[in-house]
Amino acid sequence: MEEEAGIKEVASGTDEKNVKEEIYTKIVRAGKRTYFFDVKATRKEDYYLTITESKKRLGKEGKVFYEKHKIFLYKEDFEKFADGLKDAVTFIGNGKDLPKTETAKTEEQVKQETEGLSATEFSNIEFDDLGKK
Repeated sequence: MEEEAGIKEVASGTDEKNVKEEIYTKIVRAGKRTYFFDVKATRKEDYYLTITESKKRLGKEGKVFYEKHKIFLYKEDFEKFADGLKDAVTFIGNGKDLPKTETAKTEEQVKQETEGLSATEFSNIEFDDLGKK
């Protein structure tokens, strides 16, 4: 495996599961935390991203352990996730929100819009299709 500037590309090896699942890893060290951006593939060769935050902690009796939090992000959600992240970072950087036309709806706006809607106004979901391949 080759690691340079925090980037690790997974070399092909004898462990088929690893080769098939783990395609690319980017490691970002930020203070006491380390973030791992791992591109993986499903059995059908669709890519998805896992984002893992790892933080070194001191446990009982002085034993060191790593606390990890993981997010799975699928390619159909990449654009919306990136837009939301960009908006949040812009808000933090500017100290103010983007113009209302560019921001996502707040929970309160969504709640107000959906109040009074009946179950028939939502998409019809057929649960019989769930078991079929």
